[in-house]
Amino acid sequence: MPSVKNPNGPSKNRLAARTATARKRTAKQLARRAQAERHQISGADARRGARAGLLPTSGPNRALSAKKARRLERKAGYALARKAEAAGEVVMKDASTVKRAKAKKQREGVAVTEEMAVDTDDIS
Repeated sequence: MPSVKNPNGPSKNRLAARTATARKRTAKQLARRAQAERHQISGADARRGARAGLLPTSGPNRALSAKKARRLERKAGYALARKAEAAGEVVMKDASTVKRAKAKKQREGVAVTEEMAVDTDDIS
């Protein structure tokens, strides 16, 4: 009986390579899990590339693009305006128009008081 192993099985080199690959894979998983626990990163986010100081590249916790952030900021502003309007708060007008209106009222008010002063002088 010949002393050779089964020719259909994996070679010694293949077996060694498979165990080394499995060892590396488990070491990476353990390191990722330890880092996730240390920095409170969920496993799903860690699988999507999240690390300490880095958000995942996909999923619900991903970083917003600048364009999307601007859109959301605009929508939040509109929502605040609607809320203020519903509460009955007055919206501030443009400062230049308010100053003009105030100046106009003052000019009219001064003219009215001068006429009234003249009228009272004539009566007494």
